[in-house]
Amino acid sequence: MILPYDDSYFMKKALQEAEYAFEQNEIPVGAVIVIKDRIIARAHNLTEQLNDVTAHAEMQAITAAANFLGGKYLRACTLYVTLEPCQMCAGALYWSQIGKIVFGAKDEQRGCGVMGTQLHPKTVITGGILAMESTTLLKRFFEKRRE
Repeated sequence: MILPYDDSYFMKKALQEAEYAFEQNEIPVGAVIVIKDRIIARAHNLTEQLNDVTAHAEMQAITAAANFLGGKYLRACTLYVTLEPCQMCAGALYWSQIGKIVFGAKDEQRGCGVMGTQLHPKTVITGGILAMESTTLLKRFFEKRRE
C-alpha cells in the first residue's frame, strides 16, 4: 500500500519550489518542511533577488518553519530539499535539531556529505529521492545560463 504522503510526494512539492527559483533566474533549489504530513514552510533560493549569499532555500525554510512553530527547534520536522544541503545550511540544520533531511540530487562538490559537515546526532538523512528530476532541473538552469 502506498501512502498518499510519502517522500516522493513532498519532494515533488520541493521541486515546485525549485521551478519557481528557475523562473526567477535563481539556482533552482527548492525546499519544504513538514510536520505530521503537513507542509509548514515552503522556500526556494533567493540569493540573487535578495543579493544575499545566505538566502538558500533551506535557510528560508528553516526561518519560516520556526516562525510557524513559534520556536527555534524543528525536532519533529522533516526537510525535503532538491539538492543536498551545503555546509552553511547543514550547520543551520544542526542548530535547529531537525529530525530528518530528505534530499534529491547529491552535491558532489559542496554537499554536506563530501565536506564532512556534522549534522545533529539525532538527525536522519536520506538522499536520492527524485534525484533525476532535481539534477535535470539544475542542468537545464546551468545550460541556459551558459547561452
